[in-house]
Amino acid sequence: MFQCSPMPLEWVWIPITVFAALAQTLRNAAQRKLVGELGTLGATLVRFLYGAPFAALWLAIVCAVTGTTLPRINVSFVFWVTLGAASQIIGTAALLRAMQARSFALGVAYSKTEILLVALFGLVFLGDALSLSTMVAVLLGTLGVLLLAPADPARPLRALLLGGSTPAALWGLASGTGFALAAVGFRGATLQTGGAAPVLAAASTLVVAQLLQTAMLGGYLLAREPKVVKSVLLQWRPSLFAGFMGAAASAGWFTAFALETAAHVRTLGLVELVFSYALSLKLFRERFTRRELTGMLLLVAGLVLVTLRG
Repeated sequence: MFQCSPMPLEWVWIPITVFAALAQTLRNAAQRKLVGELGTLGATLVRFLYGAPFAALWLAIVCAVTGTTLPRINVSFVFWVTLGAASQIIGTAALLRAMQARSFALGVAYSKTEILLVALFGLVFLGDALSLSTMVAVLLGTLGVLLLAPADPARPLRALLLGGSTPAALWGLASGTGFALAAVGFRGATLQTGGAAPVLAAASTLVVAQLLQTAMLGGYLLAREPKVVKSVLLQWRPSLFAGFMGAAASAGWFTAFALETAAHVRTLGLVELVFSYALSLKLFRERFTRRELTGMLLLVAGLVLVTLRG
């Protein structure tokens, strides 16, 4: 009889990251349905407000199953988790501004520089080493994404290079910077939990982050647009699924961050685009253009390279 040997610990982050990307795809689909009634910021608040109870439940389950108590929280942990929570909100807000600009496609394209910035910030702030294979995987993944979501389908790279000083591009770059700092901040927080098991470190970081983000964004909306908060509370039934999937995705991301560098996790996380395109092909019978096929091949090559490195 054949026996299945357990997956080596250094590979565990791979299926966890793929799960997180899949859960994020489902969360995005659920949030998209809420944007029409709640607006973008209201739908974003749903992710944190309704995700927090599920995050707390997950932390309780982890503590019960492992028989451990909550890790000690120090000043460094608070710094990193606050940086991650605030940066994620700022990245979202900057992306919205980029999408409202005249050349919004250019702004969205520039936001895809997140993967490059994650690798850079991880090296500078956390000392996460970058091997040659990692740098190649990051570059392939970034090029693939830029071809799949180009500023100009006819001349995607030329438009990116020539449009770098436009407001849309600057907002897009700010968005990529925010999301990159968020990834590094959350990884930094999981590393400051006193040697706690990765799953416990991730669950603890997730609860604190979601509470902080609920307070930050919820407080802003209460002060500026209280009607949005009221609508979010009234739409609690459809919001529960979005909150659950958001918490599930974040639990996966944070656990992967506790196990592996942010550059590797976020690069493999681009598999989310593969899921999205596969869904479009299945539901809408769409066909790849030559540009999209090239972008997908580059993206998959980057995913394979970073996975084999893992």
